[in-house]
Amino acid sequence: MPAWLRPLEHAAATGGITVHLGERNTHDTPDRSRRAAVMVLLAGDPQATSLPSDASVLLTHRTPHMRSHSGQIAFPGGRVDATDPTLIAAALRETREETGVEASTITPLRAGEEIFIRATGYPVHPVWGYWHTPGGAHPASPEETDDVFQASLEELIDPANRLLVSHGDYVGPAFSYDGYLVWGFTAAVMDAMVAACGWERPWRERPPRPLMAELAASRNGERQW
Repeated sequence: MPAWLRPLEHAAATGGITVHLGERNTHDTPDRSRRAAVMVLLAGDPQATSLPSDASVLLTHRTPHMRSHSGQIAFPGGRVDATDPTLIAAALRETREETGVEASTITPLRAGEEIFIRATGYPVHPVWGYWHTPGGAHPASPEETDDVFQASLEELIDPANRLLVSHGDYVGPAFSYDGYLVWGFTAAVMDAMVAACGWERPWRERPPRPLMAELAASRNGERQW
C-alpha cells in the first residue's frame, strides 16, 4: 500500500469515515434483506508520501434508461450474491463485470462499515482498494453503464468543483466533474473520505444550490422527479 493511502486505511479501520458520514450511518427503517458492496478504487504514484497529483478514483455513469439510479455517477458495485464469500469478493466481481478491471490489478485495503441508502434503507459497504496496475477500464456492461473513467482527485477536491445541493429536506455534498454532477451516496462517501484523510480544502461557506437545477445543467441525463 502506498504511503499516501495510509490515512485512508487508518480512517476506515478506526471509524473515521463513519464519523464524517454522520446520519448516513443510521436509518430509521433499515432493510438488511439485501446488501451491496461498492469498490472505491484509487490509483496514483506508489512512491508518493502525500496525495499525489495523479491520484484518481474510478467512477461510472449509469445509463439513463436504468430503472434505478439512472444517469447517476457511481462507484462500480452492486448486490452481494449468495455465492460471494466476502464483501471484498463481491466488490471485485462487480468491478470486473461493470468496468472490465481485473481483480489481479487491485490491492483491496479494507471493507468499510455499512452505509444506508437514504431512499430505501438498504446497506451498502464501501470496499477501499488500490489500483496498482491501472488500465483497460471500459463500459463492460453497456446496459448498466455507458461511461467509465478515472476522476482526478486533485480536480474533485478543488473548491471550485465542490458544492452543496438541496431538494426538499435533503441537503448533501456534491462534486462537479467534466460536466457530470456527482451527488447522493457516491458524493457522501467521497466527501467523508476526503475529510477523514486530511485532503479537504475549505469550500463549505456557501449556500446549497437546488439539486434539480444542477442536474438539468449537467450531462447526467437523470430523470427528474
